[in-house]
Amino acid sequence: MEYKQGDCPTKIISLHDLPVGKLATVSSIQAAGLTRRRMLDLGLVPGTRVKALRISPAGDPKAYRIRGAVIAFRKEEAQQILINYKGE
Repeated sequence: MEYKQGDCPTKIISLHDLPVGKLATVSSIQAAGLTRRRMLDLGLVPGTRVKALRISPAGDPKAYRIRGAVIAFRKEEAQQILINYKGE
């Protein structure tokens, strides 16, 4: 999904698809149950800024900066977090 906000188009993508070194804003959490509770407890709520920091040598998990803390999510978890990303 893509929409315009000002001059830059904004895409809604999963957190897993955020390129390393880029910033985005959380749009929604699609997870349920304990996984959703964990994400909310970590401060992942709509409007939260996140930055993709690095990918492990094996490719999974991926580390993100969230509210000043570095948190790693596996692909299955990160795909349940939707973000607004202003791509280049």
